[in-house]
Amino acid sequence: MKTSITDLLNIEYPIICGGMFRLGLAPLMAAVSKAGGMGFITSGNFETSDRLRQEIRLARQITDKPIGVNITISPRRLELPNEEFIDVLIEEGVRVVETAGKSPEKYMKVLKDNGVTVVHKAPSVRYAKKAEQIGVDAVTIIGIEAGGHPGEGDIGGLSLIPQTVDAVKIPVIAGGGIADGRGLAAALSLGAEGILMGTRFMATQESILHENIKQWMIDASEIDSSLIQRSIGSTHRVSKNNVAMKVLEAENRGASLKEILPLIEGEKVNRVFFKGEIDAGVWSCGTSVGLIQDILTVQETINSIVKESHQILNRVNELYCVE
Repeated sequence: MKTSITDLLNIEYPIICGGMFRLGLAPLMAAVSKAGGMGFITSGNFETSDRLRQEIRLARQITDKPIGVNITISPRRLELPNEEFIDVLIEEGVRVVETAGKSPEKYMKVLKDNGVTVVHKAPSVRYAKKAEQIGVDAVTIIGIEAGGHPGEGDIGGLSLIPQTVDAVKIPVIAGGGIADGRGLAAALSLGAEGILMGTRFMATQESILHENIKQWMIDASEIDSSLIQRSIGSTHRVSKNNVAMKVLEAENRGASLKEILPLIEGEKVNRVFFKGEIDAGVWSCGTSVGLIQDILTVQETINSIVKESHQILNRVNELYCVE
């Protein structure tokens, strides 16, 4: 499957696993790359650049295929040593970076001077255009369906993807609500050059997510995620568990940031992800969770998506008769 994204990233399939809080580690991300896509190790999961170096080297033991590193630029994560992370990834020969959060403009010179391809994650057409202007090589456009932070625009991918494609000249990757070959075929039909998935890759055998949470994902439907944190300007799509409902209730009655923060405290997600306590904290989950029916290996997941997308696109082509 050849698109401008497969050429740009030197991968076999235009399927990407972007950065993920706590889960974006070498075993999963290297598995995605080994299967023909690209996985991004999430630097924000580490307190030091030495830990990022170790994780890159672990990924290299799993696969010799290209891997990437995610750099999160957020005023809420000021403690992240992003400059040190960038030094390490360059030293380790990583040549693809995914940036997320604020504009990566201040890092562009060092990245481009060292031959690093930059893919920026944007929540709206406006931010995608700005990313193109500062020199990123591709942009991932994130619809409201996405788990994590989909931005504040509340625009779905069916409208957002083609509008972004029309607005920029660089390749566009579609993210949000995609979990199978139908999503890949749809994204390509809308003009995207590839897809980004997070929720689907959480529910794979290589994911270190606790089996209780994987089973919850299999049992979940399209209504089992929810948007929270809108009142504090940090909209977040998460699993609709008890703590998420408490956050919504607090927001609806006008609770202060001080009252909301203990409910959304990030360290609680460790109890969810690694101990299987579904209601221990808020955790990112997209609407595509309703499409997950089984726990496959990453290789099986990607193979299935590619095969299904081919079948769909062939079927669509057969609908047209040329006389």
